[in-house]
Amino acid sequence: MSDLIIPTSYQTPLSLRQTEQGIKLIKDFFQQNLSTELRLNRVTAPLFVLRGLGINDDLNGVERPVNFPIKALDEQRAEIVHSLAKWKRLTLAKYGYEPGYGIYTDMNAIRADEDLDNLHSLYVDQWDWEAVITAADRNLSFLRQVVRRIYSALLRTEFLVCERYPEIRPFLPQEIKFIHSEELLRRYPDLTPKEREDRIAKEYGAVFIMGIGGNLSNGEPHDGRAPDYDDWSTPNEDGFCGLNGDIMIWYPVLDRAVELSSMGIRVSPESMREQLRIRGLESREGLYFHQRLLKGELPLTVGGGIGQSRVCMVLLHKAHVGEIQASIWPEQMVIECRQHGINLI
Repeated sequence: MSDLIIPTSYQTPLSLRQTEQGIKLIKDFFQQNLSTELRLNRVTAPLFVLRGLGINDDLNGVERPVNFPIKALDEQRAEIVHSLAKWKRLTLAKYGYEPGYGIYTDMNAIRADEDLDNLHSLYVDQWDWEAVITAADRNLSFLRQVVRRIYSALLRTEFLVCERYPEIRPFLPQEIKFIHSEELLRRYPDLTPKEREDRIAKEYGAVFIMGIGGNLSNGEPHDGRAPDYDDWSTPNEDGFCGLNGDIMIWYPVLDRAVELSSMGIRVSPESMREQLRIRGLESREGLYFHQRLLKGELPLTVGGGIGQSRVCMVLLHKAHVGEIQASIWPEQMVIECRQHGINLI
């Protein structure tokens, strides 16, 4: 299969039972460290939300959410969440969190339009987190500080895994580097966005690529972002636009870059209105979430999602996310993986 990567002479370092134990070890330890680093309380989150309120994550704007009618609500339709980017902001307002504190939760989603490969599944599990900030925090210096804290939690988790399983050796660098997507384009103008990610991730080992969503100097965005959660249009102190980004690492098992987190400072009322204008989606201003934000009823926040299965996959040195989570895969992919020692759950 063209999208499937088969590492040469791949052999999983852990048995199936060790893998399951390792998954629990990573999830328990990382989320506690994340909570401590960012001062987050764990909350309960929905699997689905009502359609038409503007709460669900629109991702790139083309993915179809799984939906179903609700008998008890006169057949109103609910949607399985894509992520909880906007729901978390509503929840912070509801619970009355002060700046410097926030929430995290286990987010479980179904993305039926996902292209399936080593990293992408129909089933998505993330640590979704969000914290209240002040207007003075809406800058790159603050964003970089948050990224470094998350990366520190990741490094500590890698150390724990390697202590528990000596057959696994650490590979993450001690520091994460930062680069704007426009700088990346200027450095590698002849490469595609994914090729640029591979090149810079291999060079640095771990990198936070900033400014995801807005058009670059070539007239195209580095990658897609919905216009109503991350702020990708506000000019920053580096002379570029965008207060968001992706945490990427170089993963030797697959010999490619792997995104572990998408995150950023969230839109203000002004930047959301501008981003909706850029995308020609001004009609969304009438939706429930957007009205709450435009009226100043929601706090300024920073937040993101961290892939649970991906973190477990890379720290346990697996070749396929299906070795970490139970999902549905094309039959040919299952057969080809099995032939090369990749046992999908």
